[in-house]
Amino acid sequence: MKRSNRLVLLIGIFLAVVAFVLILVTLNGNSNPSSNSGANATTTLVVVAAKDIPLSTKITAADVKTKEIPIADKPANGFGDTSFVIGQTARKAVSAEQLITADIINPSGTVTSIDVPAGYVGVSLLVDQTTGVGTLIKSGDYVDLVMGLTGAETVPLVEISTTAPRGNATPPPSTGPAYTNTDIPYNSTTVKVLAEGLQVLATLLPPPPAATGDNSTGSGTSLGTDQQEMVIVAATVQQAEVIKFAQMQGDISLVLRATADCQTANGQATPCPIVPTTGITLRVLVDDYGVLPPQIVQVIEPSPLPNVLPSGHPAVVPSPSPSPSPSAAP
Repeated sequence: MKRSNRLVLLIGIFLAVVAFVLILVTLNGNSNPSSNSGANATTTLVVVAAKDIPLSTKITAADVKTKEIPIADKPANGFGDTSFVIGQTARKAVSAEQLITADIINPSGTVTSIDVPAGYVGVSLLVDQTTGVGTLIKSGDYVDLVMGLTGAETVPLVEISTTAPRGNATPPPSTGPAYTNTDIPYNSTTVKVLAEGLQVLATLLPPPPAATGDNSTGSGTSLGTDQQEMVIVAATVQQAEVIKFAQMQGDISLVLRATADCQTANGQATPCPIVPTTGITLRVLVDDYGVLPPQIVQVIEPSPLPNVLPSGHPAVVPSPSPSPSPSAAP
């Protein structure tokens, strides 16, 4: 009996120790509650800028950090981990401690203001899916402006006399006479890159079409040229004059530069390299690119067959030439 009571006592002591340990663990947990875990969490982590991030900069680990804020203050398009934004391009200028949201790396919606860099002006260009890289140009990108001109009334024939080597970005002066459009036939189409490395400050797309009630969904994106995009670029005042002339007189296209070409090794935005171009005419295509020019092919027409009269038809005898009338006697 005594042995049984001793066993019960030992079991009771063991249970008391276990209960004591559980109480300590519980009390310790309550004294250091985790503010951002569990069902009763009141705060959460968001990604913010660790320093100012200029437009067109590739975001690195040193540019961002996490910050604890009340859950109610976290925007729906915010990020909770820096891995979601590292390596992305800043499509808007960001200030230190500013929240990094989806609009920073993939802007959408209405643009209400733009920041034009000092020494530049903002110029808007209207392009479509063909002339504007599928209307996929975004703020923070860099583009080149290409203009094409054609038509004898727009591109007169001018004789150029110069020894400047082809490939010089500076057009040679015209020292020869200008010909009229009817003097000689010629191809009047000419194409040239007029402005390089224009930084895109903002883009504007038309609102999406209203719902038609059709629940069917298509794959891919429409490739029609009716989709337009307004692209606002930073340009010098001189470039603004060139762009305006191109808009009024010719056909313009924007070509998209590789982002890496306009960033330093650590992702900082830097001016794009300027690449001298020749400009393109039919003469350049023939001389430098091996395009075969049209050649005149002379077709020798055969002599007409003699006129064979049918059998039984009387031969035609030519009338004798009239004799000259005798001149009067002197």
